Order: sequence, then structure tokens, then C-alpha cells
Amino acid sequence: MTSSARRGGTDPVPLDVLTRVAAAGARDAGGLPVELLGDFLPIVSRAVVDRRPLTSRQLTSCRELGVEAARRGIALRALLDLYSSSAWRLWRHLPPVDRADPDALVTAGEVMLRAVDDAIAALAEGYQLAQHAIVRAEESARRELVDDLLAGGSDVHGVVTRARGFGLDLAGPHAVGVVSASRVIEDTDAVVTDVERGLRGLRGDAGALVASKEDRLVVVFAAPDQAATDQAITAIRRALGPRGSGRPRGGRGGVPLPGWQLLVSRPRPGADGVHASYVEAVEALQVAAVLGVDDPVVFARELLVYLLLLRDRTGLADLVRTVLSGLEDARGGPVPLLQTLVAYFAAGANTARTARSLHLSVRAVTYRLERVEALTGYDPTDPGDQLSLRVAALGARLLGWPVTPSS
Repeated sequence: MTSSARRGGTDPVPLDVLTRVAAAGARDAGGLPVELLGDFLPIVSRAVVDRRPLTSRQLTSCRELGVEAARRGIALRALLDLYSSSAWRLWRHLPPVDRADPDALVTAGEVMLRAVDDAIAALAEGYQLAQHAIVRAEESARRELVDDLLAGGSDVHGVVTRARGFGLDLAGPHAVGVVSASRVIEDTDAVVTDVERGLRGLRGDAGALVASKEDRLVVVFAAPDQAATDQAITAIRRALGPRGSGRPRGGRGGVPLPGWQLLVSRPRPGADGVHASYVEAVEALQVAAVLGVDDPVVFARELLVYLLLLRDRTGLADLVRTVLSGLEDARGGPVPLLQTLVAYFAAGANTARTARSLHLSVRAVTYRLERVEALTGYDPTDPGDQLSLRVAALGARLLGWPVTPSS
């Protein structure tokens, strides 16, 4: 308690009484530190005796105590309990109450209620402002961690240390899931919270990091084994809801999350591993879009051959030009013949199955394959030529040839 000398007068209530009242109020509030009351009891006592409201300076002091409580992580409900319990315990010790003068009692009650109300309002205001500042700082730190972790860099130790602060232990293997949808996903989207909540309680001590990145949802989760990976994927899918269900999402004003697709990387350990997994997942997601893969969950390991081809785009473009450029001389353009090649290899080089998939006759398919040989010099039915044609056909799909330039 502040001494009477600091306030320039004597205390209306003896200091030992104020001390007992404060201690009892602290016990009522679950054992909060008494110092969080600051000058609350003396200034309220003085306000009642002087019949005046609290000054702006006194309210500022209460506001600062609210800030301090928020920074200590004390619950607002417990803080308000500390003040209200101390206030009603103080009431019986105030001089106007002791005199039992009816008029003085009414006036004292009015002043007391106003003083306590103003003090608690200032206290709560300071607490809430501090909490907002803490949340903003945490969001900023979280955003910085997400950006640094996914971008990779030289400060691996720093990233690992900061990740622990968000419950993410990068010592073990982690996988990265990237969710794309037909609308933008932001950090404020309810789906971020839904997925994060869905991943809580999964086995293992390591947590998960959920955030938006480049209009997609990114989920970093512990993947020590296949069972843990499957469990995490199940939780993510449940949080995302049925594809195209139109389920409301509060973060975007009730806009649904239609057409989502989850691409899951291979698991890797460490901060560098998370970066590599994120790059792999994004690239595989793009490949899945080019290939028309529409499965709700796609694993990067299933697209490794395509990812390998794309790592040398120049070489792949050169292969496409070398092997398939002759198709550009075909009547009607190269697309029908290229589609036939892709379907032929997808059917296991079976002409009848290719015809059924393209809704053509076997004779039409055979004719097209012969035209491919005539224009390119590569025979689709010759095992020796099939590898070059198949890789070139895959490369054409990945590079968008012949719709877009292949170089």
C-alpha cells in the first residue's frame, strides 16, 4: 500500500486494516498477488470520505495495473474478482459506515459504487489493450516464423528455437500439407482455426503449425511414422469438411471452402527439411493441377517422376522439341496425336483400351500411332522408342506444349 505521506494526508482506514482486506481479497481470487491492487483500497477509501470521484491520475494507475496483470498472464475474471472482493470487504471499515448516519451511508454507497465502477472499468481497459498488444505481437512472431521456416535460410538454429515457442519440435520428421481451394485462404479464415483445433490431441509431443501462405493453407505436422501421418491427414480432412459442401466459414464472411485439395509432402527432419517439404508440396500441387489430378488428398511421392522432370525445365523442353516437334505438321495440329500418345501409354500400350478411353475405333487409334511414327521418327509400338515418346509426352503436358511455348 502507498503510504499516507505519498498521498499528502492520513488514511481514512488504518493501514493494518487495508492490509487484511487486501489479503482476504487475494485469497478470494485464488491467491493472486496483493500488489496487483496497487493503491486501489486507499484511493477508494479517500474518495468515499471526500465524497468525490477518482481522479484521472488514479484511473491511469488502475489502467496500468490492468496492463501489468495481462502481461503476467493473469485471467481477467480472477483480476476482477480480486478487486470486487476487496471492495466489498472494505465497505464495513469506511468511516461513514461506522457512524451509521443514514444520509452519510447513502452518499458513501453512491460514491463507493462509482469509484469501484470507474476503477474496474479502467483496470479492464488496460488489461484488454495489453492483451490486444500481446496477441498482435504473437501473431507477428508467428507470421515471421512461418515465413522464415517455409522460405529456408541460414539461421536454422534461430528458427528451431522460435518454433519451440509455438509448440513445434523440429528434431523429428515433419511433413507439410498444402491445401489449395477455389478461393483465397487467409490467416483470419476460420478454416485455419478449425484445422489447428482438429490436430490437437494427436499422438506425439510435437505440435503442429497452421497458417496461410500465398493464398493457400499450410500445415506442418509431426510425421514419425505412417500411422501418425494418416491420423493427421484424417484430422485435416475432417476440419476442411466435404469438398464443395458450401459449409460456412466465418473468417471470410461465411464464404465456403469449395474444391479443396490437400497435397502432402514426404516427411523430413529439421527446419531445412520443412522448407524442402514445403517446396516439394507446392511443386507437386502445381503438377497435380497440370495433370488434372482431382483426388482430395495427393501424396508428393506419387508424383516424384514429374517433379524430377521439372527440375531441368530446359532439358525437358529440349526433349519435347526434339521428339515431338514433327507433330506440329499434322493436319489438325499436334493435340489429337499427343492426346492419343498419352492415352496409349496410360492404357499400357494396349490399342483396344486406348480406343475405349478416347471413344474411337481401334483402326483410328492405329492410324494415329502410325502418323506419330511418320512425323517424329519414333514408333510408339517399339519398346526401344517408347521411353523417349513417353517422357516427351509427359514433358509436353507439364510444360503446356503446344498451347504455350516449350522454351
